[in-house]
Amino acid sequence: MKKDIHPTYFPQAKIICSCKNVIIAGSTKEEQHVEVCSACHPFYTGKQKLMDTAGRVNKFLARQKKAEDSKKKD
Repeated sequence: MKKDIHPTYFPQAKIICSCKNVIIAGSTKEEQHVEVCSACHPFYTGKQKLMDTAGRVNKFLARQKKAEDSKKKD
């Protein structure tokens, strides 16, 4: 490696999730804050977590129900 061109590497960097889970990993930042991690992500937990932004989730669920109802009528 060339000297003085690479960022500082922290082998024991902390990744802190909004669910208070802390993961130790290597990174170029000593501490990072994330919103979702493997301890709280729906794919890994199997639980659905809805983050509603301006009613978009409700609109989506309404469209989904309407589509399912129209399939049942056919």
